[in-house]
Amino acid sequence: MKVIAVASQKGGSGKTTLAGHLAVQAEMAGQGPVALVDTDPQGSLSEWWNEREAETPLFARTTVERLGADIGRMEKMGINLLFVDTPPAITSTIANVIGLADLLIIPTRPSPHDLRAVGATVELAEGLNTPLIFVVNGATPRARITSEAAIALSQHGTLAPSIIHQRVDFASSMIDGRTTMELDPSSRSSDEISKLWTYIEERLARMEANHPMPPSHHLSASQASNGAAFN
Repeated sequence: MKVIAVASQKGGSGKTTLAGHLAVQAEMAGQGPVALVDTDPQGSLSEWWNEREAETPLFARTTVERLGADIGRMEKMGINLLFVDTPPAITSTIANVIGLADLLIIPTRPSPHDLRAVGATVELAEGLNTPLIFVVNGATPRARITSEAAIALSQHGTLAPSIIHQRVDFASSMIDGRTTMELDPSSRSSDEISKLWTYIEERLARMEANHPMPPSHHLSASQASNGAAFN
């Protein structure tokens, strides 16, 4: 099982929307079972999932303190991918989650303030030896600041080639627990998410090929006594 954390020190980066969309896209691409965990006290991902009519992805209600043990439990239950949303601040919660993650996704809006805010998250990931990728999110089509942001981010880490643009359908989809792919599979937004997931999937495959890990590598068997509650 792979654990993907989505984190950003800056609020409004769109991390919750991105986490939900990527989880659904991964499931649609045949990478399920996929599960979600919401460690953000605001609970936006939980609220979105509660509105969903679809049974997938699954949702695991756990706590940061139990997350390490519950990851082992989920792996034994056959979960293939776990996406974890995090609070919009550098806290012990984020440190714990990033430390358990196989890959960290840092969504960043193309603005000077957002770009300045990524430093602390990057330092945290590097200190925990967690691979990371940047995703330019909420971009304005053909805006110069978007390309400038991409250049700036690429100097500090790996930048995903698929840029996610600001569109109404992203906000609309989150209202009733769906995604742009479920609203309109042929939309530009859906295509961007699909391309982003394809890139992430390839990145995970390369990581696995270069550093194969045994089952339950996140924790010892003795730690896997606590369970994740699925709804």
